Amino acid sequence: MLSGVQTRQAPGQRIRGQLVDDSAVVRGLTRRWLTGLDDIEIVAVSVDGAQGVADAATHRPDVIILDVEMPRMDGLEALPHLRRAAPKAKILMASTLTHKGARTTIQALSLGASDYLPKPEANQIGGAEAYRDSLIDKIRIIGSPDLARAPALPAKPLQPLAPRPVAGKAPITAQPTNHAPGQPGLRPLPLTRMQPEAIVVASSTGGPQALQAVLPALCKSTQLPILVVQHMPPTFTEILADHLNDVCAHTVCEAKHGQPVLAGHTYIAPGGYHMTVKRQAGRPIIELNQDPQVNFCRPAADVLFKGAADVWGGSLAAVVLTGMGSDGCKGVGAILEKGGRSFIQDQESSVVWGMPGSVFNAGFAHSVHPLGEVAPAVEKFLRGGR
Repeated sequence: MLSGVQTRQAPGQRIRGQLVDDSAVVRGLTRRWLTGLDDIEIVAVSVDGAQGVADAATHRPDVIILDVEMPRMDGLEALPHLRRAAPKAKILMASTLTHKGARTTIQALSLGASDYLPKPEANQIGGAEAYRDSLIDKIRIIGSPDLARAPALPAKPLQPLAPRPVAGKAPITAQPTNHAPGQPGLRPLPLTRMQPEAIVVASSTGGPQALQAVLPALCKSTQLPILVVQHMPPTFTEILADHLNDVCAHTVCEAKHGQPVLAGHTYIAPGGYHMTVKRQAGRPIIELNQDPQVNFCRPAADVLFKGAADVWGGSLAAVVLTGMGSDGCKGVGAILEKGGRSFIQDQESSVVWGMPGSVFNAGFAHSVHPLGEVAPAVEKFLRGGR
């Protein structure tokens, strides 16, 4: 089996793909990989951005695989023209793992590309096969509305536990809130909560765009430290941190081992490393490791969330944004066990509702919000609201 993601397309409803790449080798391999699949068809193969725009207007594909570096018109220059030529198409950026390629990809994501796919290095063993499988998975996820919007399988909810007060901090009391009917995944708010000391955030597919929408507003309204896991490879996380640092009031950086967790700072987990938090001499510090992948990810949100729960207890706000899979779900459960609060992005505004959907279906979500309302909901909670 080529791909780990099973399509739910109805018979005869195939995802229409377009490839835009100046490399004849890449075009040949990609055509070979995708030809013959029951649920994907290639409707156009374009040698550069200019031809890609013309082909997109003619064929109106569902997914465009767009190379970043091309002559005549590169991927970044072609992106806005492609979005006008085929406004319903999802654009998947294919980029080298170089500093330049990562920077261009992050910029493309901020301009409306749906996802990205790092190209393997020439000497990478098994790189072509891994790239092929990831390519097929991503086409199926972003190209099929059914798969992109489908919630994860339900999980058994944790039994609610009483919040544990943090030494020296009195719990804040509030009246219970009644949730609207028809939302069985929402967990009732606890009667008590701890004064927040940190915010943890998880995201994956569609995450760079979501973080750009959420983090600037949060950083403007609070000095609490924010710790973020975004599933990305090395180099990409460094560039993402630099990009967010330009638009956030916090100092945003790629986290380093042993770095103290400070107010007014946002820390991005580096690609290839798990990020967690420990107490050293009474203060929280960043700890990085290369332990085995968790949920097929490194960094993994579950690792960060569980470590943060050990350090801050219930004095945490957990935010889960768009992403494929279920990473972060168990970590949110650990935070809720200690009295923390959870916020998730809603299904309609998510590129993929896997990660937030798994939290919802596990009964770990206190509230669900469209992307533009996530930051205001967290801000209200930080001000003492419900």
